[in-house]
Amino acid sequence: MTDGTIGRPNPRLDGATWLGANYWSAAGGPFMWRTYDDAVVRRELRVLRDHGLELTRSFLFWPDFQPAPDVVDDVFCERYQRFLDACMEEGVRTIPTFLVGHMSGEDWDVVWRHGRDLYTDGFMLGQQAFFIAETVRRFGASPAVAGWLISNEFTNYAGTAAPDDVRAWAIVCTQAVRAGGSDLPVSLGDGAWTKELYGTDNGFRLRRQLDLVDFAGPHSYPMGDDQARVHWAAALACELSHFGPPVVLEEFGVPNALSSEANAAHFYRQALHASLLAGATGWIAWNNTDFDLPEQDPYRHHPFELGFGLTTPDGTPKAPLLELRDFRAALDAVDVARCRRTDTATAIVVPSYLDLHPRIPDADRRCITPITEHAYLAAKVAGLAPAVVREESLDPADRPRLVLVPSNKLLTAPTFDLLDEWAGRGSHVYLSWFAGVSGAHRGSWWPDVDGVTGARHTLRYGLREPVDDVVRWQVEEPFGDLVAGETLTFPVAGTDQARAMLPLAEPEGGGTVVLARDQRGRPALLRRTVGVGAVYVGTYPVEYFGSARPDAHRDDHVHRLYRALAHAAGARPEVSVDDSRVVVDGLTHETGRRFVWLVNLSPDDVTAEPVVPASHRLTGVLDQADLTTTVTLPPFGVVIAELLTP
Repeated sequence: MTDGTIGRPNPRLDGATWLGANYWSAAGGPFMWRTYDDAVVRRELRVLRDHGLELTRSFLFWPDFQPAPDVVDDVFCERYQRFLDACMEEGVRTIPTFLVGHMSGEDWDVVWRHGRDLYTDGFMLGQQAFFIAETVRRFGASPAVAGWLISNEFTNYAGTAAPDDVRAWAIVCTQAVRAGGSDLPVSLGDGAWTKELYGTDNGFRLRRQLDLVDFAGPHSYPMGDDQARVHWAAALACELSHFGPPVVLEEFGVPNALSSEANAAHFYRQALHASLLAGATGWIAWNNTDFDLPEQDPYRHHPFELGFGLTTPDGTPKAPLLELRDFRAALDAVDVARCRRTDTATAIVVPSYLDLHPRIPDADRRCITPITEHAYLAAKVAGLAPAVVREESLDPADRPRLVLVPSNKLLTAPTFDLLDEWAGRGSHVYLSWFAGVSGAHRGSWWPDVDGVTGARHTLRYGLREPVDDVVRWQVEEPFGDLVAGETLTFPVAGTDQARAMLPLAEPEGGGTVVLARDQRGRPALLRRTVGVGAVYVGTYPVEYFGSARPDAHRDDHVHRLYRALAHAAGARPEVSVDDSRVVVDGLTHETGRRFVWLVNLSPDDVTAEPVVPASHRLTGVLDQADLTTTVTLPPFGVVIAELLTP
């Protein structure tokens, strides 16, 4: 685009929107096929369907279905066919999952494997291909089948492997689906736990699946110390999974043992709407039911897995299922299959050293995703609805009005040239200096620190410039909507290696000015004029500090900084709320209708005052209430409105 806005990924599977649950019957769990109970299965499917769910992900427990090489068990296949018949008659389609050797904390091997490697052993590759192709041949014609998954969290079962070996395995398995005669969507079921998302290498790469799979399927079970980050972790996983194919949130959920039912409802509500706004077009909750199977593995030794369901064992709906029902109503109300994410003027850049470059310390890779998450939420709270763009995918033809590069130790040298070129044409580019967490060549690896900042740095080799426990920036020159004298506060956290700042001498002309100073009077934020745009440099890694601190979004001012930068860049959102507890984002219908999401990140009742364009109105989508001047959001609540033009 040439107007300073960019699109955000939102691809779909032939226009479909999947909403469903991972499925094991309460009558047996992973061993349900040994004593298949059709009446219980049909009751369970009806409960899901009655609450708006249209899909399950079902599992062909591999030790049962392939008891010997070159053999698929006819009895188990007959029972699975009865399940497919029930699905078709009850109006709930399913995604069969083939290589199920790992489930809920235990691994079950086919007895004839004898320790052979699942990725590289020719015999085992052949047997996996045989099982997949034969299963597809038997069941692929059923209208109940919506797609296929190769495995379930395969690294938990087969372990990690070299990327070339993982790709070879993926080629064999996905081609076996096609050899079985199906052209339905297929994906690997690996959970998208890849280096591109988290900086940790297990051999799987989303980039190396693009010619093999039809969708990416992140699994998200976040642990953390910040409520907003836990609720929005699935959204960031979806954002980082966008490499072209559609993104389906393939697993997410909470067990009774780790969350009260009320808090589970909050988790589901936030994760569903946040991932929708992150471009997900499918959701498969974990899982359909609780179990009353305390003597059966894996529940005997992982008893918290007994309570992961949307219903109790007798089919009574729990609060998360009611959230899924309400989410379905919201999807239908906006006609989501014909909507796309609203374009944005703001981009957050993810450095390519997350996964691409050699000899980067693991600690410096792994901190990128938490830093990105903190910046992402801060930008969301500022109302900017950012695009998350990988450095290696930056398109010179695109030129967002505001480019955010948070707490950055390394960008490639050509990217600095591109960002300067964008600024010359009108973009406002913000870079936050960062020493990294590993201590390896401590400090940013920028090609020309003085040139980027517009001031002379006074760094000392091998040493860090220590910082106070709380950093305060006092605005010296007004910019955006910040006036001289205002203070931004950033409590410091993180490793000793990373608790450092960039000491700069006073700029000497050249179009560079100090916008804010720290409590010691040192430059904290500078603006360097470039052509008709600007480059801003923050001398503190404020996004890193926030990412390393519990509950940082309660009192962190990164969002306030981003909002001011957006005002300066002409990237102000069309609809905003001046409340750090509220996220504003939206979807645009193909007819031009504009839908606005207001999401309360907090456990408080919030009464917000939206800022909308003159003569426009906000109307509640579900109740037609006038929300133009006031919106009331319950704790962790979501309100969807339509922006009506004069």
